[in-house]
Amino acid sequence: MKNRPRGGLGRGLGALIPTGPVPEAPTSVVSPAEDDHAHPTVETPAVAPPVTAVSVEPEPELSPVPGARFAEIPVDAILPNPKQPRQVFDEEALEELKTSIQEVGFLQPIVVRQLDGEKYELVMGERRWRAAQAVGRENIPAIVRDTKDDAMLRDALLENIHRANLNPLEEAAAYQQLLEEFGATHEELARRIGRSRPQISNTIRLLNLPAQVQRRVAAGVLSAGHARALLSLEEPEAQEQLALRIVAEGLSVRATEEIVALALSEGPAKTPAKRRTKAHAPALTDLADRLSDRFDTRVKVDIGRSKGKITIEFATVDDLERIVGIIGVEQEEPEG
Repeated sequence: MKNRPRGGLGRGLGALIPTGPVPEAPTSVVSPAEDDHAHPTVETPAVAPPVTAVSVEPEPELSPVPGARFAEIPVDAILPNPKQPRQVFDEEALEELKTSIQEVGFLQPIVVRQLDGEKYELVMGERRWRAAQAVGRENIPAIVRDTKDDAMLRDALLENIHRANLNPLEEAAAYQQLLEEFGATHEELARRIGRSRPQISNTIRLLNLPAQVQRRVAAGVLSAGHARALLSLEEPEAQEQLALRIVAEGLSVRATEEIVALALSEGPAKTPAKRRTKAHAPALTDLADRLSDRFDTRVKVDIGRSKGKITIEFATVDDLERIVGIIGVEQEEPEG
């Protein structure tokens, strides 16, 4: 299996913002002429050192991104945005994000602006910042904004998508962040990077994979084709098991797609889907108890992903008429 060259794991949009080269320490070179006075010259046979030819592909040069720079910032140096409209954060989603950060790293950098001194104010990404605090991270990748021109930043980042060597997961994270935080549209992404809308949607779906599978995709152990095939399986456990098998047996993308198709066709008969446990909500239990007391019968309140239902039990027709009377529905008198 051919591994894709690995990009900067966990940098997302940060991988699209060029950073300055690390300055090299100056070295002093003493020429033989200068050293002749200090040491006598001794003639020795010249031995040519072995030379190994190494071909290094030049890294694609990223375009400058005006008004923004990428940096690793101490988590403690960041202050929340006082104008943040969201005050309540989903604890379950926050737990999933913490797991993802521990397994894969930060796929999307936060966005901040620098205040006086060494402090920064959060602009976008408060959930990521809170999760970083919860897992004990000292630093967090961030885009430091020097301008409020979202259109300029968006255009510069879109331009660099062509040049940056992103792994599939970074590519998905960059697309999602451009859509959510920088006001890009699916049509604009498709036009600017020369891809179809379904390709963009399928790439973003890679972020729905379990953290263990995402880590293998980011490291280049699994290709984007393998990952897209795994998405057809609904259960995360099945996705993780097949990912392990792909790595262990060196399965091709085509072989993976055939295994998935076979599992989908035979799954209900041989491996029934694991029944989803209903969400337990104390408020719903309390409501069911109050309704049971009100109607003097057993009442169940269930809530699903898209709808819910209330079940009221009755013993006889007279019992049903009693319950209907409590509800306040008037019965129609038969004609004639």
